[in-house]
Amino acid sequence: MNDSTRPAISIANISKTFGRFKALENVSFDVPQHSIYGLLGPNGAGKTTLFSIAAGFLKADSGQMDVLGIPAPQVSQHRGRVSILPQDAEFQRNTPIMEQLVFLRMLEGQDRATAEGEVEQTLDLVGLGDYKRRGARVLSHGMAKRLGIAQAFLGSPELILLDEPTAGLDPANAKQIRDLIRSLLTRATIVVSSHNLAEIQDICDHVAILDHGKLVTAGPVAALTSAGRELDVRLSRALDEAELGRLRALPAVVAIQAKAPPDYVLRLDLSGGADWDAVVGRVLAMLLELGVVPRRLSEGQSLERHFLEVTGKTGRA
Repeated sequence: MNDSTRPAISIANISKTFGRFKALENVSFDVPQHSIYGLLGPNGAGKTTLFSIAAGFLKADSGQMDVLGIPAPQVSQHRGRVSILPQDAEFQRNTPIMEQLVFLRMLEGQDRATAEGEVEQTLDLVGLGDYKRRGARVLSHGMAKRLGIAQAFLGSPELILLDEPTAGLDPANAKQIRDLIRSLLTRATIVVSSHNLAEIQDICDHVAILDHGKLVTAGPVAALTSAGRELDVRLSRALDEAELGRLRALPAVVAIQAKAPPDYVLRLDLSGGADWDAVVGRVLAMLLELGVVPRRLSEGQSLERHFLEVTGKTGRA
């Protein structure tokens, strides 16, 4: 297998226990190169353990994990090629953040002048250029998250591991982080661990779902969500039972949930090869036939539904 077709991370039958607790059990999947790969799972699912093995912080009990073509225990050989952002990354409170990041680059063999140029460029990228001479103590929570992202983006890493990069952020700051992640896709493979299902569906093209240390599903997001998708609609008025029955009779419409009429969620089954646009077109045509005007139309969070189905959960991760 040549470098262009080799997975960025190859995971084969990885298991890890802590005492009697099985953190991971025979987990296997590949992370394609130049993908944004989402790692989902409830608390205790094994996400952080898997990250720690990939980063070389932990050693698996059994199985094989290769990172950029070499075994995970030897990942330190990838100086500058692999970068990781732990969930709770911390920085010195009083040392200028510019000096801290320059020091990290010099530890990786970079000369000071080049390191300073890289750090300034990266701090500007995450919107912290004006704070480069100040300590981390002056940063808000969202700014501290962006500093952690800056540290993970330094240099030219080929693989970036981000553990809960938007946890605790307000929507505006979270969107900034997602935009930064997207900006790196052309030059790096990015693995994102998150509890935010909508966020993973928004930015990731592949996903793996863990539950109780086991892999329950993995693959392209489009493939995992195409069989069953949801359509959120807000109508000009509520529908009566006869009108709801006519909608349910349409091909591919398997269920309708009345959230707070006139708001509805239509569950669509596309497993038979039905086209999304064609199905939505038939729904709209029926609504107009009934004399109802759609005020809002959007695709629902089908990855969340898939997550709940495969993990057997009844609420959000």
